[in-house]
Amino acid sequence: MKLDSKYRFPAEWEKHEATWIAWPHNKSDWPGKFIPIKWVYAEIVKAILPGEKVRIIIQSEKQKAEAINTLKSTKAYSEQIEFIKFKTDRGWLRDISPIYVENLKTKKLEQVTFKFNAWAKYNDYKKDEKFPSFVSDKFKLKNTDAIHNKRKVVLEGGSIDTNGNGVLFSTKECLLDEKVQVRNKNFDKINYDEIFSKYLGIKKVIWLNNGITGDDTHGHVDDICRFVNKNTVVAVDENNSKDENYWLLKENLEILNNEKSINVIKLPMPKPVYFKNQRLPASYANFLIANNSVLVPTFNDGNDRKALGILADIFSDRKIIGIHAVDLVWGLGTIHCLTKEQPCLR
Repeated sequence: MKLDSKYRFPAEWEKHEATWIAWPHNKSDWPGKFIPIKWVYAEIVKAILPGEKVRIIIQSEKQKAEAINTLKSTKAYSEQIEFIKFKTDRGWLRDISPIYVENLKTKKLEQVTFKFNAWAKYNDYKKDEKFPSFVSDKFKLKNTDAIHNKRKVVLEGGSIDTNGNGVLFSTKECLLDEKVQVRNKNFDKINYDEIFSKYLGIKKVIWLNNGITGDDTHGHVDDICRFVNKNTVVAVDENNSKDENYWLLKENLEILNNEKSINVIKLPMPKPVYFKNQRLPASYANFLIANNSVLVPTFNDGNDRKALGILADIFSDRKIIGIHAVDLVWGLGTIHCLTKEQPCLR
C-alpha cells in the first residue's frame, strides 16, 4: 500500500551544498594497508572541489592537523573544506548518515533517520549511530525517524538508489534475507514499500536479486546498479562465465531489461581483486556524482579506461576522474561508500 508522503528523495546528480567524508582513523578497516589510505582520501577531496564544499569529519585536533598537512602536500587544501569534529567508530558515511529529503510543502531540506547497526554484522557502531542526530542539531535540520510498529527501521544508504522521481532500487539479498545479516526481522516487500513511500516519497521499488561477491554488506546496490538520470541506469556486467559474479549479474540485468521505462547501460567489471586470498568487492559502479565531477574507482585494470569512457559519455557536463582504489577496496568499499552528499534546495 502506497502512502501519501510529504517528502521527495533527491537524486545524487542534483545540486549539492556539500559532500561529507570522514578522515580515516580506524586501522582495522584497512589492516596492513592503512598508511596509504589518507593519500587516496586527499585525491577524493581534491576531485570533489571546487564544485562544492567538502565537510571532513575529524576525531581530534591532532587528526585535523594531519589531514591539513596531507591535503596541502597534494595541493588539495581549500577554503571550501570545513572540518567538523565528531567521534565515529569507522568512516562509512554513506551508511551512517541520515537520508536527506525535500519537504514538498515547505520546499526545505529535512532528514530521515534510519537505525544503523553496522550491517547486522559488527559490534562497533554506538558512536556511528549518533551521527544523524549530530547533523540535525548542527545544521538545524528537522529530523524524522523511520518507524514501523514502534521500532526504528534499519537501513543503510548504500542499500538504496533513487532517480529523484519516485523510483528506488534495492536488493533482496540485503533487505529481504531472513537468515544472513537480517536488517528488519519479518519485513517483506509490502513493509518496505510502505516505509519507502511514507518517508522517502517512493512510488515504485525495483528489487534486484544479489550484490557482488566479496561485499560484506550482503548485497548493497551501489556496487551493482546506479541511476544516472531519471530513466537510465548503469549496471555492472561480467562476461567471464567462470567468474562468481557472472550469473548474479546476468539475473539482475534480466530484471532491469524487463522494466520498460528504464534504459540500461552496461558497465564492465574489473578482473577479480584479491588481498590475503580474499575476493574484494571491486566495482566501477561505486562512483560518486559530485556537482562538477564524477569520481570513479579504478583498479589498474584494462577495463578502467572503458568504464571511464562510458561514464564520460553519460555525464558530459562533469569531469570524469578516476581514483586509484586498489588499496581502498581492502576496506570492502570504495568512493561511494565513504562519502555522502548533502543536497542544496535553494
